[in-house]
Amino acid sequence: MLNIVKQLEVPMNVEFVPAGGLLASLDLLKTERSGALLHVRLNRPAKRNALNDPLISQLHTCFVNLPGDVGAVVLTGEGSHFCAGLDLSELSERSVGEGVLHSRAWHAVMDAIQFGRVPVVAVLHGAVVGGGLELASSAHIRVAEQSAYYGLPEGQRGIFVGGGGSARVPRLAGVACMTDMMLTGRVLDAQEGLVRGLSQYVVADGAGFAKGCELAQRIAANAPLSNFAVMQALPRIADMSQPDGLFVESLMAAIAQGDDAAKQRVRAFLEKRAGKVEKA
Repeated sequence: MLNIVKQLEVPMNVEFVPAGGLLASLDLLKTERSGALLHVRLNRPAKRNALNDPLISQLHTCFVNLPGDVGAVVLTGEGSHFCAGLDLSELSERSVGEGVLHSRAWHAVMDAIQFGRVPVVAVLHGAVVGGGLELASSAHIRVAEQSAYYGLPEGQRGIFVGGGGSARVPRLAGVACMTDMMLTGRVLDAQEGLVRGLSQYVVADGAGFAKGCELAQRIAANAPLSNFAVMQALPRIADMSQPDGLFVESLMAAIAQGDDAAKQRVRAFLEKRAGKVEKA
């Protein structure tokens, strides 16, 4: 019933080169630019891109310092896996207070991605587990390759999600699904993840980056304020009562359509359509 998207080649006009400036100093991330696109790649392949404190810190630095001319980000993982979650080998014993502060530091990173300046397309392959799923759920679009699998093993390890998973994953897959995954250790494959809403696309192995670039290019071509409105308003409206949400929608619609870029795009569309009518 669910067809796999055919493998695509990376568009010829997408040629990534290493990013410069502050982003070039982030050794646990690989950052590359191609026009308005920024490719951010987790770079701990020997650890299956498990998230330790330095990597979390570098992700935060990256997303709060995006160059002003970036219009969309493609987030991937180096090697055979997107991200295997929290690096348990570096997990130190913490007091309750230290644990709260550590979790809040993760929240700041995920918020910088979800509520940042530009949309993020995450390309998922191999393990998307624990903190890796929390990271993926903070992106706006998720493209999964067939090899992707999802898990939340915290329940079997005597811990609880602390990177925003309890707030984001249920909004994608539902509370019942997350409960099942945490209590029983259930692992979802790429197709099950698509059905549950953990991704919006499933593609053949090796085709994820091309699909991610294709989507990111399309996103970056939108009016920046329109993209920003979608990122910022939709998740907040979903948490509001319907009357409050509708009022915020009215405000956001007025702000977006009042932007000069929006007026130019609408004008260009109308002129193009009028030209087609005249030719007919």
